[in-house]
Order: sequence, then structure tokens, then C-alpha cells
Amino acid sequence: MRKFSFGRYALPVYAVLAFIYLLIPIAFTFFFSFNDYRRSNITWRGFTLDNWTSVCEAQGVCAAFATSISIGLISTLIATTLGTMIAIALVRYLFKFRSSISLLLFLPMATPELVLGAGLAAQFFNFGVEMGFTTIVLAHVMFCLSFVVVTVKARVASLDPALEEAATDVYGSPSQVFWKVTFPLLLPGIMAAALLAFALSFDDFIITYFNSGPTQTFPTFVYTAASKGVPCEANVIGIAVFLLAIAIVMTLQVRSSIKAKRLAAVK
Repeated sequence: MRKFSFGRYALPVYAVLAFIYLLIPIAFTFFFSFNDYRRSNITWRGFTLDNWTSVCEAQGVCAAFATSISIGLISTLIATTLGTMIAIALVRYLFKFRSSISLLLFLPMATPELVLGAGLAAQFFNFGVEMGFTTIVLAHVMFCLSFVVVTVKARVASLDPALEEAATDVYGSPSQVFWKVTFPLLLPGIMAAALLAFALSFDDFIITYFNSGPTQTFPTFVYTAASKGVPCEANVIGIAVFLLAIAIVMTLQVRSSIKAKRLAAVK
């Protein structure tokens, strides 16, 4: 008779409990997106689909969501472009103060968001910059840049120089080698960095709160409305974004799996 081993079942049980714990707020948000609320969305008042069919009826929710999407896309584009160039420079080239620049790029990641947001707000105030859409974008670019550099830098460091050397041997110009060999190899890392930057920008509250002025993003809208219970329409948008993210991840996983099977079949 086999003895019961607690260690054998500890990890699976812990994983299941952790998964359930993470799903509780998502489940709460999902169920309350169907709540037939009037002024407060704190207590359950009945089931309705009206919140899903008329998402933009709640004042300000769609405008705040559109603002967050716009800020996220602009910040991601700028941070990804700058971060990719910085990552390539740090890995491929030797220059003065290279180590110091690498260290400075990690500071925003190590700095608490409260300190970073307050510091940026003070700088904008001292220079007389009006708080609003532009200051949020600048703050998000600064915050996301470090994450982009770290992600792309790891991809650049893993590239095989022999591939680029082979392209150079067949008389490829530096620009041709970069766009036809290096860039396609870097693209998965760049896309991962861009997705991370967009998620950080879209979801950020603390830095945005200090530098937003009258501009309201989706997280700040939810924070303002939380005292009366977040409007069901905000729950609908949150769940829709969550389901879209899951769908994108699953699609990419399926495509990667199919591609791997095809490569294995060819070999």
C-alpha cells in the first residue's frame, strides 16, 4: 500500500487555489456587468443585458476608454521605437558611458510608481507644462521605455551573428541586412515588448493620476466612480478587454504550435 505523500499534492493544490484566487475579482466583475443597477452598482439588483447592448450610455465611460486606448497606442509606438534602437545600441556597439546608461535605464523599473509620478508632476509644474494628454503620454513613455529595452535587449543578445555575416558575404548592404535578416529575427521580441508597453500604459493609474490634469483615462474613471460602485458599463469594457486579450494569446499559441508541428514534419 502506497503511503500518502503531502508533497506530491501540495503544488497542484496550491496552483488551483492561486488560480481561483486570481479569478475571483474577474468573476465578480463579469457577474456585476449584468447587474440591473440604478444609481449604485454595489449590490445585486437583478439580471439584465442592457449594459452590454448600450455600453456608452454611462456618462464618460467610453470617452475615458477611448482616451486610454489613444494614450496606450501613442506611448507604445514611441517607447517601442526608442527602446528598440537603444537595445540594439547597448548590445551591438561599444561607446562611452555604456554601463552607466544601462544602469539608468533600470531606474524607472526599480522606482516606486508613487515616487515616479510625483517627481514627473513636479518637473512638469516647474517647467510650466500644462497637465493633460501630452503629459500622460510623456510619463508613460518614460515608464514603459525601460521594459521595452530589457525585453528587446534579451532578443538582440540571443541572435546568431553568423546569419548577418552570411548576408554580408553575399554583398548585402547594411540596410538590407538589417531589414531582411536582423529585423525579422527581432520582430517577436519587439512585438512582445510592444504588447507589454501597451498593457502597462493602458492599466496605469498612479503615474496617470499625478500627471493627468483634467484628462480622464479609464483607470482614473473607475477610481472616481468606485465610491458609488463602478458602473456596469465599465465592467463590460473591462471584461471585453480581458476576453480579447485571452483570444489574442490563444490565437498566437495555436499559430506557434501549428508552425512548430510543420517544422517538425519537414525535418
